[in-house]
Amino acid sequence: MIDLHSHVLPGIDDGPDSIEGSLALARAAADAGTRTLVATPHVSSRYPNDADTIELLVGELGARLEEEGIALEILPGAEIAITRVSEIEPSEMHRYGLGGGPWLLVEPPFTTVVAGLDAIVGDLLRRGHLVLLAHPERCPAFRRDPRMLEALVDDGVLTSITAGSLVGRFGSEVRGFAVAMLEADMVHNVASDAHDHRGRRPSIADELQAAGAETLREWLTEQVPAAILTGGEIPPRPSVELGGTRSRRWPWGRR
Repeated sequence: MIDLHSHVLPGIDDGPDSIEGSLALARAAADAGTRTLVATPHVSSRYPNDADTIELLVGELGARLEEEGIALEILPGAEIAITRVSEIEPSEMHRYGLGGGPWLLVEPPFTTVVAGLDAIVGDLLRRGHLVLLAHPERCPAFRRDPRMLEALVDDGVLTSITAGSLVGRFGSEVRGFAVAMLEADMVHNVASDAHDHRGRRPSIADELQAAGAETLREWLTEQVPAAILTGGEIPPRPSVELGGTRSRRWPWGRR
């Protein structure tokens, strides 16, 4: 699997405090079947990280993984807060692409109202960036107004939900919305958003299986993320049946 969203770098945000914690998270990811892990530390007002620091830490962690014999590829990226986008220089923004490619992982706010989000995303698209939304199921504004999320997807934005959302790790409301998104073909990737090797662990496959979405695992965790990292064409979603407990159907818009 390819995990596009993780906080594995040490001492840079709310992920591990030390390199030992980073190694423990990386080892857990490899044990869970992940072969490529993208380091996506926060780039926000709270964590004003820069591309130079991220690249340096990715290199250092990659060297330690090789020394420790942990079979896991680490690639650079970032989780960019939507509120920070306007403050980032264009030359710096390009350096935050997932795996060095054209896709940016953009984090919507955890608020019920989001002013100007569509304009900010639209500006990124016009500047040649491609946008992958981080855990939109956990954004109250999207749950309050799902048509806003649908409009972004119709404009070419992709979504990456957190695996734990599918099994209720962030509450029943988030779980219901995540499952509804999955059923309505509004999910393009599932990532771990791992912060450590225990509480916010790098697990994806178990959650997909528990949610009855195992039939989409290859597309969600291998085919789509591989295309994102290379800047290639996103493969169409396969026509498969989903099992498990179903939520309400997507009741909004044209889907």
